[in-house]
Amino acid sequence: MNKIAESEMILNARGAIYHLDLRPEEIAKTIILVGDPDRVKEVSRHFDKIEFKTQHREFISHTGYLGKKRITVTSSGIGTDNIDITINELDALANIDFTTRQIKPKLTCLNFIRIGTSGGLQQDIPIDSFIASTHGLGIDNLLNFYRLDQNEEEKQLIHSFVTHAQMHAQIGYPYIAGAGASLIKHFVKDFYQGITVTCPGFYGPQGRILRLGISNPELVNRLTQFRFGQHRITNFEMETSAIYGLGKLLGHNCLSLNAVIANRVRKEYSKDGKAAVENLIVKVLEIISQHV
Repeated sequence: MNKIAESEMILNARGAIYHLDLRPEEIAKTIILVGDPDRVKEVSRHFDKIEFKTQHREFISHTGYLGKKRITVTSSGIGTDNIDITINELDALANIDFTTRQIKPKLTCLNFIRIGTSGGLQQDIPIDSFIASTHGLGIDNLLNFYRLDQNEEEKQLIHSFVTHAQMHAQIGYPYIAGAGASLIKHFVKDFYQGITVTCPGFYGPQGRILRLGISNPELVNRLTQFRFGQHRITNFEMETSAIYGLGKLLGHNCLSLNAVIANRVRKEYSKDGKAAVENLIVKVLEIISQHV
């Protein structure tokens, strides 16, 4: 088996992987992903014990215990480019031997659970409610750099979406990946479920107009109106599709859970988004402690 070169998997002076500054023994098998670095402590303050903390750039990680369950919470920063770093490095920590620089013969399946915020795209989904993403539909282009196999239903869904949303050739071709069935089954009560679209930016890519004109001014309406069988698009944000796509390729269980702090159809914004996120954190930790 070939060794992974030092230039391809970079380790720092303490033998930790470069961006996350983590060693293999410093992560748990259940990992909560948050975009906002400040949200790490908002999650870990609910732990009964914190055994390890580290910070490098926007990547902050705390590992500890909720009862007897060991959990890591890691911040990724915003966007799928950061998710590319975060998921690949966490997988390397679990599945690559840092001494031999070779892939381990027995692979470990991790649970990745995102706790984030998003914009709602349906009239019936109120501000401050929660969404569990059945799929991550990426219009961000990241997974097109990898060999992502999609089943026939996924191919048909993407073709239908491209036609409906009028995604032209100047924008990378969309992709889709599903949630981990072993995780999403525990997040039904008090959660809306639907497709989450992941965008490569906050303004133009999400149909916001400040001083610049955009190429697809009907994007929000087209996302809201899209249907494929029983599926509809419920929300959009900037990380889910990369988590689902990379997680699928690497053999991990993934789930994205988002508080709706803006409804783009109703033109409403949460009066207390921080409280909504805190309520989501408490609920997610309760479910993880009992079922994951």
